[in-house]
Amino acid sequence: MITADVACVLDFSAKTGEGAIWSVAEQALYWVDIPAGLFCRFDPSTGENKVWDMGCPIGCFALKRSGGAIVALTGGFFDFDFEKQALSLIVDTEADVPSNRFNDGTVDLRGRLLAGTMPISGPDPDGLPRGTLYCLDKERAVTTINDGYFVINGLAFSPDGRTAYVSDSAAWVQTIWAYDYDLDDGAWTNKRTFFDCSAVPGRPDGGAIDADGCYWMAGVSGWQLVRITPDGKVDMEIRMPVEKPTRIAFGGENLDTLYVTSIGPGGISPGTEAQQPQAGGLFALRVPGVQGVEFPMFDG
Repeated sequence: MITADVACVLDFSAKTGEGAIWSVAEQALYWVDIPAGLFCRFDPSTGENKVWDMGCPIGCFALKRSGGAIVALTGGFFDFDFEKQALSLIVDTEADVPSNRFNDGTVDLRGRLLAGTMPISGPDPDGLPRGTLYCLDKERAVTTINDGYFVINGLAFSPDGRTAYVSDSAAWVQTIWAYDYDLDDGAWTNKRTFFDCSAVPGRPDGGAIDADGCYWMAGVSGWQLVRITPDGKVDMEIRMPVEKPTRIAFGGENLDTLYVTSIGPGGISPGTEAQQPQAGGLFALRVPGVQGVEFPMFDG
């Protein structure tokens, strides 16, 4: 376990901080507080955190090349105009499943948004997996990729975009899978287990890829970040000052700062509050020799 110099750059007490994406153009970090329905923009140069209230849970989002964002809310995919602070519905993917909400998401190198759903009330170990992975393409068409998830998480792509990663955070699953990914038609094939997370303390939450093609896992409930090499081997574990880190984004001028969101009060283990007074905050650290890749934008 590596002990890194981890700084809390925003003491926010988010219920469930998630979805971090770095904007290279703006040199700012966008992120969400899922159950609070807050869409945020953090400027590390000033410390300002601008907040837009979506009025309902927001699972994930994608910044649009044309400006604005696509946000995945409980009611489906929406366009969001930052200046007008206006939402417009694109499609309600699960109008027949009002008990679900969106959770994790990512964007491929062709500008498609991949996002998955889960039950609002959380996973049921005695029930069926109710989460589905969807693709929103630049023509605004939605395709169902696959289903059978309890808590979909960890969506990421290799630097060349030809390997897709996805995980399930449920305690009885906690596995990361890899697929071959066709950039032309967006097809997922050749599913295989990439990493069984029972081998580390934390369950798999948000995922990110560095320039070496290594997969970074936010180890929720494990007080750690984990780097996994492309062949599925752990080569780095970093201690975090919070029990439940949730997602990693590479940011900064050289994409060598790791920004990490986290779960805050009410979502951490009772009795640990004094150990993690800044739980729910936004954290930043650097690891010598580690650099990220630019996160794609939605191209539609």
